Order: sequence, then structure tokens, then C-alpha cells
Amino acid sequence: MDDLDASLLVTMRAHPRVGLTEPARLLGVARGTVQARVEKLTARGVIEDFGPTVSPAGAGYPILAFVWLQIAQGRLAEAVEALRAIPQILEVHGTSGQHDLLCRVVAHTTDHLQGDHRRHPGVPGGAAHGHDHRPVHPDPLSHRAPPRKPLGPRRHPT
Repeated sequence: MDDLDASLLVTMRAHPRVGLTEPARLLGVARGTVQARVEKLTARGVIEDFGPTVSPAGAGYPILAFVWLQIAQGRLAEAVEALRAIPQILEVHGTSGQHDLLCRVVAHTTDHLQGDHRRHPGVPGGAAHGHDHRPVHPDPLSHRAPPRKPLGPRRHPT
């Protein structure tokens, strides 16, 4: 990814509702160049979608929490399939350490959040054997694209 690709991504995030002509004008390049770059970035998986970014709070789910789950040995696939069926679970990530999965969960109210955890403490059918959740406050730094270039080689303590 070069500087033009990075600038194009920043421009598209800042102006998500415009076509290709406006980013081309803002970046000082031809519309065909922007179209080719967007197609390349999409094919490489850098651009994942063009859909609207939906605000959970705006859609009636103002409570956001992160839930850590411990999954019973050998039941990860079952757990993920069960989590997929719960619409308030927006994301599930595998982790290492004390917990196996980290879930991003939304709710209408704190009672709704607590009730969901009592009804299914993570996963029905006994696949989960422990969970912990933490409601979070409004984002001090909301979702953003990763930096264009790595910050440099990582140094490991010797």
C-alpha cells in the first residue's frame, strides 16, 4: 500500500457518501485511478465493505459490554455456533490466556444485559464454563483504520 492508497482510504472514511469523482478531485488524480485503486484494495481485502457503519446506540442499543468466556475443552466450534445465534453479540474474537473468547455485546439497558447473561451465560449447552463481563463507557477513541506502515521492528527484551 503506497501513500496514494493510504490517502484514498482516509478520504473515503472522511467522505463515505460520495462517489469516486470527489476523492479523485480531492487527491488530484484521475477518476479512473481512484476506481482502479479501490478495485485493487477491495480484491486484496483491505476494503471489506461499502455498507453504512451502524451505531448500536442509534439503533436502540446504548449499552456496550465486552464479555470474556471460558470454553469447555473441545467445544469451541459449538460455542461459536451458539454465539452466532445471539443477535446482541456483534463480534467474537479468540484470545489466549485465562479466557478463550472475547465478545462485543450490545443491550437496550443494563437490566437487558444482565438478563441475557443469566439466561445464557455465554453459550447454551454447557460449552461455556465461566464468563465475566464489563460494560464500557462511550468510546474515547472510536474505530479507525490501522496505520499504513508498521511502526518499525519490534525489539524484544533480552
